[in-house]
Amino acid sequence: MPRELGEGEASSSHSSGFLGKLSCSPVFEIVPGYNKNMTRFISGRGIGFAVAAILLISITSGYTQFLHVNQTTVALSFLLAILAVSAVWGMVVAIFMSFSAMLLFNYYFLPPVRTFTIADPQNWVALAAFLTTSIVGSQLSARIRKEADAAHNRRREVERLYSFSEKLLGEGNVIQLMNAIPNHIVDCFEAGAAELFVPQKDKFYRSGYGAAQIDEAKMKAAYVLDETNSDPTQLLHFVPVRLGVKPIGSLGISGAVLSRQMLDAIGSLVAIAMERARAVEQLSETEAERQGERLKSALLDSIAHDFRTPLTAIKAAATDLLASAGRDIEQQKELLAIVNEECDRLNHLVEEAAEMAKLESGEFELHLQPVGISTLVEAALSHLKKALGDRRIIVNANGDLPLVRADLDLAKDILVQLVDNANLYSKKEHPITITAEETGEMVTVSVADRGPGIDPFEQGLIFDKFYRGKDQRYQVRGTGMGLPIAKAIVTAHRGTISVTSQLNSGSVFSFTLPVALRSENR
Repeated sequence: MPRELGEGEASSSHSSGFLGKLSCSPVFEIVPGYNKNMTRFISGRGIGFAVAAILLISITSGYTQFLHVNQTTVALSFLLAILAVSAVWGMVVAIFMSFSAMLLFNYYFLPPVRTFTIADPQNWVALAAFLTTSIVGSQLSARIRKEADAAHNRRREVERLYSFSEKLLGEGNVIQLMNAIPNHIVDCFEAGAAELFVPQKDKFYRSGYGAAQIDEAKMKAAYVLDETNSDPTQLLHFVPVRLGVKPIGSLGISGAVLSRQMLDAIGSLVAIAMERARAVEQLSETEAERQGERLKSALLDSIAHDFRTPLTAIKAAATDLLASAGRDIEQQKELLAIVNEECDRLNHLVEEAAEMAKLESGEFELHLQPVGISTLVEAALSHLKKALGDRRIIVNANGDLPLVRADLDLAKDILVQLVDNANLYSKKEHPITITAEETGEMVTVSVADRGPGIDPFEQGLIFDKFYRGKDQRYQVRGTGMGLPIAKAIVTAHRGTISVTSQLNSGSVFSFTLPVALRSENR
């Protein structure tokens, strides 16, 4: 006669040695970003036992009362349920469910049914195999879930670090970066507060809220001792900011669950970003110094060339007058005319330098009024009458153009500079064309010549102070201040200025002025 199993006999005879080697897996790890209420619900072990019992009862009642299947189907159903539970609630619940399923399988599905007696010795093997498979499968399922959660956490950490590095790269200078770092840490790592200590300035940079919770003495200690210190109970972290092996500051972070590797990575990214910002600033300062030296050289070159020419002519004329007292009146008048002309030229150079300084400093006031384009063109051509001589000027401007809102004297200077340039850099037999047209709420005025054109590389530089074309700087007199003056005046009028040019075909300089308001036209 078969006998009933004693309490605990089956487990001791078939699985005690195997179970003794098992180590219980931890409860399901909470992955950042899940709904907190849901994770709190499913991570409770008591809920796991309840779900396991419900599944066991459902499978048993379903196969005993509704569906009559073979023993293999029942065993596989139990095994599938055990694997699902172990994936969510870990090994403790899975082992409970495995033993319970084994007992239910024996009681309800192995003959004789509704007893714990096993008539066929092969069923002992089947029962042991079922228990072993369910426990091993549960362990593997829990391990896979744990590794998946770890991989998910690592991916989340990488994503956060990437987002953090992107934000660090978006900052401009060092001061802006240091002020922004704590806020970026709070945003990217879901921290409650963050603080940055920079020993060079002995200054703390805090996030917009919650920084009062962070102990600044511990931040200094993290920098001095060059070691990371975390308090998991209060979610406080103090991290040295290292550039290589040298600490250059420290971070304090509160309210965030961060691993040691994550903290080290944050400190390294902050150090690299600070060093990069310093390097960019130094490079900018070096570039500014280089540009300053270039401008100084250009100014000295301009002074040496453009001031020396009239001074030489004046000196020669004055010397000739002094050496030849017996010259006739006509010769003396000719020499005096040279002196007068070169003095005017010197005066013009000084006036341009003074005007450029005035425009750059902003020490001028616009007297805006409605001005007609025809009035503007006539004023400019009248000013250049002597310089243009009999040069042919073509004006294409419709009579129905709207008035522009401008300071007549300054706006006239824009056109004077452009027409004078066209006159200097193109042959006298070629005409200069002035065109005006309405473009939306602006009026665009263009000056076209048939000169040698401007190299594409130089088109972005000709509006810089003292810059003159490399092929023309010694052939045509000038200071390199005319176009910068025109640009400054146009900008003050809220307009734009540009150039379109093609080598050996000529250039077109265009500027815009705003249309006058209707109320101003009355």
